[in-house]
Amino acid sequence: MTTGSNGPQDETPEPGTPGGPGPFSEEEIAAVTGPGPADELDEFEAASIEEDSDEAPPDLETSFEKLLSKSRKLSTDRIRTVIESVLFVAERPLSVDELYMATGIERELIAEALNQLSGIHRDGISGIVLYEVAGGWQFRTDPHSGEYVRRYLRVKPQRLTRAAVETLAIIAYRQPVTRPEIEDIRGVDCGAVIKALMDRKLVKILGKREEVGRPILYGTSREFLEFFALKDLSALPTLREFHELTQEHREIVEKEDKPAPPAAGTVEALSDPAFTKRMEKSAAASEAALEDLEEAMAAADRTQQVSSSVLDTTPPKPETGDTTGPKPE
Repeated sequence: MTTGSNGPQDETPEPGTPGGPGPFSEEEIAAVTGPGPADELDEFEAASIEEDSDEAPPDLETSFEKLLSKSRKLSTDRIRTVIESVLFVAERPLSVDELYMATGIERELIAEALNQLSGIHRDGISGIVLYEVAGGWQFRTDPHSGEYVRRYLRVKPQRLTRAAVETLAIIAYRQPVTRPEIEDIRGVDCGAVIKALMDRKLVKILGKREEVGRPILYGTSREFLEFFALKDLSALPTLREFHELTQEHREIVEKEDKPAPPAAGTVEALSDPAFTKRMEKSAAASEAALEDLEEAMAAADRTQQVSSSVLDTTPPKPETGDTTGPKPE
């Protein structure tokens, strides 16, 4: 600060120094920070990126005809890849008719492609297996890799209780069936089990029976076929097939449901005097019945021999006399 003749005055700082004027003028700063000229895109109206709801729906028949003409030009390998792609994105099994409506490929060619794909994606060879389930075709995880897939997805394996399996088996083999009929076979109340099976969509209501009380009829659903990987209900094993199983296979099937009795109980039963007497009495009765059977068979043999001797006996021939002698008067 300096003093002059007119008293003290502030010294004007030089441009660019702290506290002094900046290097740009106020007009230049306003030109940069102000509103500026209007954007050139503001004069255009924004285009719509959504489908116009007022537009007429596409002609499905015309588009399907175009799809048919295009599908006729596909090679065998290309048809197989198209069917494979559609089945891969499908959320449920697709029938041949559904594949035809989706691709426009002839049904015979679709069947050939499915046959080829089932050979490529088969159990033990591919990680994705093609199954024919619930009247359609579906890609599924290889059963041998199920443990790893469940670990990745962090899901538990779906299991059914013994009561649920018994009830579901009765419904599958006897459908349409009512709840009293199920309970009559099992001998216990099945209301809670049937409700649990319906919640899992394995069982559905088919209608009501035309009788007193109109009881509800239950049957299996499409999800039941998908759950057990069955093509249809005819793929269920028959009771005859179960009875024809070997003893070894029966033990495997009944291992969990019918455990073997403990050895200690068997030894105690054999050491029981009453049990021994019953066994001896049963053995004596069996021997007596066997002796009676042998005597009856011997009597039958004797009767047969007598009958044969009677049938084989021929009447004696009359004696012939001398024809040359005189005849009696």
